[in-house]
Amino acid sequence: MTRIGLIRHGCTDWNKQGRAQGHSDIPLCEEGYGQAEKLALRLADEEWNVIYSSDLKRAKQTAETIAEKKNIEVNLDTRLRERYGGQIEGTTLKDRIEKWGEGWRNLDLGMEIGEKISERGMACLKDIMADHPDDNVLIVSHGAFIKQILRTLFPDVDVESSLDNCSITVLEAKEGIWDLTLHNCVKHI
Repeated sequence: MTRIGLIRHGCTDWNKQGRAQGHSDIPLCEEGYGQAEKLALRLADEEWNVIYSSDLKRAKQTAETIAEKKNIEVNLDTRLRERYGGQIEGTTLKDRIEKWGEGWRNLDLGMEIGEKISERGMACLKDIMADHPDDNVLIVSHGAFIKQILRTLFPDVDVESSLDNCSITVLEAKEGIWDLTLHNCVKHI
């Protein structure tokens, strides 16, 4: 059985401002580092063998904080990046409505579609599982990315709520069957 811990990165200043981050390389803020430290302390006594992370600063810094406590290496993979936001990156909801109107979600603003996120995410997950059969693997990524992977793996489960910063969601795979054993847990914070 392979166990996957999906972690959303810690808080950033753009999270606090409600700005779409996408591929913009925004670092953790002080609060985000604190969240990552609390999660690292929680995971220190748990059995996790390897960490993979998006290469974007906010995820990488979260992963490095955890890896330091676990004394394991962080493996970076660009396929774990957040949904590409196109023209909305750096904007708030208010900005988007002012610029493109209430129906901005229906416009072609260059945003990555869910199917493409699923395609790259599932390919990455497949490769990680092939390299680490029967291991416990932490993956540090981003809210929209993780939510899309959960939609793909669990189409009949309600996974639409926003994921909290530094939350952990745990999946287990046994003989090709996935089980969602923990969702959006932030008891460490």
